Amino acid sequence: MAPAQNLISSRHVAVIGAGASGLIAARELHREGHTVVIFEREKQVGGLWIYSPKAESDPLSLDPTRHIVHSSVYESLRTNLPRESMGFMDFPFVPRVDDMSRDSRRYPSHKEVLAYLHDFARHFRIEEMVRFETEVVRIEPINDKWMVRSKNFGGFSNDEVFDAVVVCSGHFTEPYVARVPGIKAWPGKQIHSHNYRVPGPFKNEVVVVIGNFASGADISRDIAKVAKEVHIASRACEPNTYEKLSVPTNNVWMHSEIETACEDGSIVFKTGKSVHVDTIVYCTGYNYKFPFLETNGYMSIDDNRFEPLYKHVFPPALAPGLSFVGLPGMGIQFVMFEIQSKWVASVLSGRVTLPSPEKMMEDLLASYAMLDTLGIPKRHTHKLGKIQSNYLDWIAEECGCPPVEPWRSQQVDRGYQRLVSNPENYRDEWDDDELIQEAYEEFARKKLISCRPSYFPDSGR
Repeated sequence: MAPAQNLISSRHVAVIGAGASGLIAARELHREGHTVVIFEREKQVGGLWIYSPKAESDPLSLDPTRHIVHSSVYESLRTNLPRESMGFMDFPFVPRVDDMSRDSRRYPSHKEVLAYLHDFARHFRIEEMVRFETEVVRIEPINDKWMVRSKNFGGFSNDEVFDAVVVCSGHFTEPYVARVPGIKAWPGKQIHSHNYRVPGPFKNEVVVVIGNFASGADISRDIAKVAKEVHIASRACEPNTYEKLSVPTNNVWMHSEIETACEDGSIVFKTGKSVHVDTIVYCTGYNYKFPFLETNGYMSIDDNRFEPLYKHVFPPALAPGLSFVGLPGMGIQFVMFEIQSKWVASVLSGRVTLPSPEKMMEDLLASYAMLDTLGIPKRHTHKLGKIQSNYLDWIAEECGCPPVEPWRSQQVDRGYQRLVSNPENYRDEWDDDELIQEAYEEFARKKLISCRPSYFPDSGR
């Protein structure tokens, strides 16, 4: 742990967003003795887990004048992580066996995740800190403090000054649309998964889904229930891939990447296989965007690298007054939010100190050089992949909190292996009962649950 140089102090902190990252950030800040105001544009907590049947008017979300819908959740979505590993470390995401309306499956629906976040917010009285239906439109530094301009849905605007701002606004509202050669002349329909909700509009269509990770695998199978054919284009496949998948609907094919889109409505794959297609669905991820942030040009986004950020959290010249929780892509997202939040809270109180801005920049540039050496594209700067456990353990040691439990990371790794090998049933057929047992035994040992540690969630089998 870095030694503290100052007396522990209390700060007045603005938290932007009341999703999972904003809720845990607010709790950790409050525990550290700070006063907290959370700004949330919606009427409830939950962030991206709030389902809305509405989608944006521009199905690709490219029109800058469009009305932005902040939800990316589709109706059939279930988690792609086991609930034991998904929850916060001291508030387990266990089945609510006392409430029959709740989803007890190990990989529950989005509604159950939202209910869990509501449980968390009520338990720690976080809702008392939230200003609902209040959108932040500008954040900028002023005399070593931070001005936050917000507006409510009545149109009233307000400027307030805070000691610090923690940005927890997420990064799933600005879709990344993959480039497809010839697409401008292609006459079919296009939609990003951000605007996908239900399969009905694709009835009897031939559909290409670009991307085959979590959302791509889910959405392709969902659409296949009503579509004539579904063709998945995946850059992870070998160039000569052309395979009919063994799925209940018997109408899904796997391909490598798209070679070109043609004026006659066909899509040609790298194999030379050509299919006449009605709709392309892009399951190709998201771009970072912080339109409310004004740093006089210090911070920028270049090929989806948001920089400069020390350890993906602190901009060196603006730290610790400005920080970000939840930027990296990794498996155990909620736990990452929690550990990053503990670090931010402890730095703001003076209990933990950061290196000098120069040292932070030196570390950051070294990390960029390492990515270049490994051949990792710039746009994947914030994807931690296999180093996520080391990253979280480093932060945990820095701020003096417990490291991530080994079973948690092992569950995620085993789950992703099942996703790849058995995408149809990985949520309901698993091979890691010993890790479930270990998780529940730890919950019981820490007195975090009242049920027997041998309890296993309903698999749905």
